[in-house]
Amino acid sequence: MPADLPKKFEWRLDIEVLIATIMAPSMVFMVSTALSVALPALQQDLGATGTDLIWIVNAYSLLQAAFIFLSGTFGDHYGRKRVYLIGIVVFALSSLVCGITDSADVLILGRALQGVGSGMMITCSLAIVAAFFFHHRRSWSIGVWSAFTMLISGAGPILGGWLAEMGLWRLIFLLNIPFCLITILILVAYVPESYDEEAPKELDISGTVLSTMALMLSGFFCIEGPRRGFDDPLVLMSGAAAIVILPVFIWNEGHSDHPMLPLNLFRSRSFTGANTLTLLLYGAMNSVLFFLPLSLIQVQGYSAAAVGFALLPMTVLMVALSFIMSRVVDRFGPRLPLVAGPVLTSLSFVMLALLGADSGQDSYWSTLFPAICLFGVGLGVTLAPLTVVVMASVDEHHAGMASGLNNTVSRSAQVLAIAVLGGIVLVLFKQTLLNDPTVRALPADARAVLAAESVKLAETALPAALTPSQEADLQSLIRAAFSNAISVVMWIAAGLSLLSGLLAALLIERDLPFPE
Repeated sequence: MPADLPKKFEWRLDIEVLIATIMAPSMVFMVSTALSVALPALQQDLGATGTDLIWIVNAYSLLQAAFIFLSGTFGDHYGRKRVYLIGIVVFALSSLVCGITDSADVLILGRALQGVGSGMMITCSLAIVAAFFFHHRRSWSIGVWSAFTMLISGAGPILGGWLAEMGLWRLIFLLNIPFCLITILILVAYVPESYDEEAPKELDISGTVLSTMALMLSGFFCIEGPRRGFDDPLVLMSGAAAIVILPVFIWNEGHSDHPMLPLNLFRSRSFTGANTLTLLLYGAMNSVLFFLPLSLIQVQGYSAAAVGFALLPMTVLMVALSFIMSRVVDRFGPRLPLVAGPVLTSLSFVMLALLGADSGQDSYWSTLFPAICLFGVGLGVTLAPLTVVVMASVDEHHAGMASGLNNTVSRSAQVLAIAVLGGIVLVLFKQTLLNDPTVRALPADARAVLAAESVKLAETALPAALTPSQEADLQSLIRAAFSNAISVVMWIAAGLSLLSGLLAALLIERDLPFPE
């Protein structure tokens, strides 16, 4: 907060800064949650494969992760407001591309550009908040930022489901444009610029290139490995290059006079613990949120709109608890919620893993509803304290860097988890389908058709010239095979969440550090 600002105007500037830093990132989160529900409709309209769906999500997340990391450094050097504005413009233009294309490949490209813009927006919006509000007001402001971004993004599944049922899923992208324009007007008129005055004058170009290459190559390895095969030369080269580049990047940062990632940040046990927790928990959470809507719509018979409303309790509980948790952290410290939240989230994933293919929409209140509520409680207890710990563990002039690193970790976790678990789903689904006695009894050409179509998962097309009885049996088998593969994902996610809670107990300090 500027020291020379009259007190009677402080509250107005507080609100304007929060509106400008909340509105655009909320569009980022809302697109992600809306798209998760609309993926089945998108898959049918564009004829996308299961690998295409993973790329539609991960091309976005991969570029987002890279530019979240870079944008923290660029914002500290050139101005957080300036980089934030550029990100909003890129996001708006790429949303237009995504909204008008009829090609899955072009949509993947547009999503990659969206990732660039969203990475710049998320990092710099949170860095502006952290630089504008000091110390314990920082906990309050981050709590408000987290709560409102979750509240607005929580409308995503409902909006996405409704638009998908109306055949208007493209509006998920096109509606971003007016909100981006409003944010730009408020940002230019009211939000002050902020820099890291202690940042080195020179940029760490080598570190920037190495970190981006490591993220891109590791993402390609994890996504394309299951499709091309891990013995494919291009996949092998990308994986080997990522393994080589990562230690080179760490060595570079340790010996650079102006590193983009000062390794001394990790001397803080809480900072290290918070980022480790982020890696595990966000990987688990995003994997569940990717596969759960597909299962509900394509296996359990939910309508797209019903899925949006089915997930609503999770959002409501997350938002309500985010308002409360900032005060809980200020009073009792962050360790307890960062242990309890992941454990509760793990239990919710166990409940989701036990859902069968016949747990349809009619049994929502006794099957899905308790698990979704527990999921919302676990995330609500965890997310705001986690962000507060990250931002409170560093000096104010490192706010952009800390925000960028933590958001990079969360997006990288999403990319890697969805890619790896997506590969597991593709392999398990195909093996379960082709090894079933019903399929093995089919003619060789029919089995070949199923093997080729299995990349579409629940949308696998049936071979021609089947009897009605065979068609019914195969449809049931496809649903069961997809449901079983997704159950495996839920069990793995439960394990990752539980591990993150245990590590929080060991690494997170009881009190917030708040460096001078």
